[in-house]
Parts: sequence; C-alpha cells; structure tokens
Amino acid sequence: MERESAFIGQSLAFLDSVERASRAAALNRTVLVIGERGTGKELVAERLHRLSPRWDGPLVVMNCAALPETLIEAELFGHEAGAFTGATRARAGRFEEADGGTLFLDELGTLSAAAQERLLRAVEYGEVTRIGASRPVRVDVRIVAATNENLPALVDANRFRADLLDRLSFEVITLPPLRAREGDVPVLADHFGRRMAAELGWERWPGFSRTAMDTLTGYEWPGNVRELRNVIERAVYRWEDPAHPVDSIEFDPFASPWKPKGDAARSLTPAHAPAPPAAPAPANDELECDDFKAACDAYERRLLEAALRRCRFNQRLTAKALALTYDQLRHALRRHDLLQAGGA
Repeated sequence: MERESAFIGQSLAFLDSVERASRAAALNRTVLVIGERGTGKELVAERLHRLSPRWDGPLVVMNCAALPETLIEAELFGHEAGAFTGATRARAGRFEEADGGTLFLDELGTLSAAAQERLLRAVEYGEVTRIGASRPVRVDVRIVAATNENLPALVDANRFRADLLDRLSFEVITLPPLRAREGDVPVLADHFGRRMAAELGWERWPGFSRTAMDTLTGYEWPGNVRELRNVIERAVYRWEDPAHPVDSIEFDPFASPWKPKGDAARSLTPAHAPAPPAAPAPANDELECDDFKAACDAYERRLLEAALRRCRFNQRLTAKALALTYDQLRHALRRHDLLQAGGA
C-alpha cells in the first residue's frame, strides 16, 4: 500500500494524533483508527506498519465494505476447494497473506455478525480456519482497523460485539477533522497547488489570491483532506492565467444550470401526472400587516437563514451571495442573533 500523499500539517490536534500513532507503532498490539472520511486513516495505518518491527513484512489491506457479506469470511480466512459454489481451488485468506506483517481492516463497522465472531477468535488465539477446512492455521498478524462509525454506539445497538471491540481497542487514535486543524488548510492548499502546477508544467507557482484563500479557510470541509485536494487540483487545472494567483474556487463540481434532474428526481413525480397549479399571487389589497417593522425584520431573517444554509454557513460566501460586504453581513447576523448559526 504505497501512498502518494504524506502527513502534512502543523496544528496541535493533527500533530498529537501523528505522535500517538508513532508511539503505538513499536508495540505489537491492535490499534483502532477513528475518523471522518478523508481524514487520512489509511495513512495512519501505513505509518503504524512502517514504524513497527514488522516493517519488512507484508501490509495487507481489506476494505470490509467493498465485498458482499457472503464473501467477506472467505476473503478474510480463505477457503478450501469445493467449500462453496465456485470455489474450484483452495485459496489463502487475508490473514494468511499478512502472516508476519500487518492486516489493515478498513470500514470495520460494516462486518457481519458471523465475520465478527470469527475475527474475535483470530485475534484471541492467533488462529484462522479456512472455510471448508477442519484444522486451524497459526498466523502471526498485527491488526490495525479503521472506521468512521461510533463503535461504542454500535455495541449499545447490538450491531457490534463488545468483546471484539475490547480486543481491538488497545489504542484508539481519533483523527481530527480538517475544520478542527487550525492553520492547516493554507499549508495543504499550497502543497496540493504546487504539485498540480508542476504536473501542468507551470514555470512557477503563483499561489492563491487573498479572496480565494479566505474562501478556502472559511469552508467546513465535510470531505476533509480528500475533498480539499480535489478542490485545489480542480481550481489550479481550470485556472488559465499561471502568471497571477488562482482566484476562483468551486466546491461543488456538479454545480451547473444544465445538470440533469436524474431518475431519482423524476421518480418523485408520476410521468403523466399534470403539474400542480401554481398558487395565485395575492393581490396587493390582500396583503395585511399589523407591524411593518416586525414583518420586514422577519422577512430579512428568513433571507439570511436561507442564504446561510445555501452557502453551508460560510459567512464570506453568504455575503457574496447577498451582494453584501462581510461587515454588512456580520452586522445583519448580529442584529438577528444569527452569528452563532453563521459560524462566528
């Protein structure tokens, strides 16, 4: 599992998680890596392996969510010839392939109950039994598991074995989301931008404009570093003036006035159903208001709330969408007690 990316960042939350991974690497114990999508769980798993005494052994990766439930056990533990339909020859599982090294189980929370039970035995006794075999095989494997699920909550909901969680959680490394890594967005953006500029053959890297960088730092990054990398590389690739700083950022690559509605949207309305009649606009003499100022304030508040939601509560984007300056927007948010909703 070789990665093009490396650990890049300077925030204390990020450096603390990297340090914990480095310290745990030397021990022959299971490690559980928790984090949102795109936070670098795979990179932590690789670090745990490369800094361990098993560094020259195999690092075997299995995404537990990528296989149907009926095949997960066969992938993990292997099978003998004729064990099930289609098993024409014997095959070693991921545990046997990782013997002497590290087995990285990604998306651990998706394992079925049967697979969890067999995994518990493998962790407890260091033995695996191929499907269709009668004798277990001894394996020397260190397990690193990762998930974006709340495993204790899954235990409470009887969807994950408590005894398996106990065995896997000698050390738990929780990776901070990008929005909590203060100061890391500019560092990562510059790294990905330079690399993309070099790939495009630019003579020099002009960097990002102040407006573009403010936009990047004000965004919430639900997809974390993976999303940031895509946004930066797309912005550099689309920028046609390498002599000047990149000044255009687009978070949603699907945003287009011509995007298709898709079958899912069309299925909500029957194909031959007539369109619902539009509600008639009230005549001017039907508009009634007992308190003009209160009605205007309520309408302004609704406009601000709707704009904040559309812009994912990014104040700078909201100000731009409403054709306001940043200070004007802040004043309006403060007047309507919406600063907290606006991410102040």
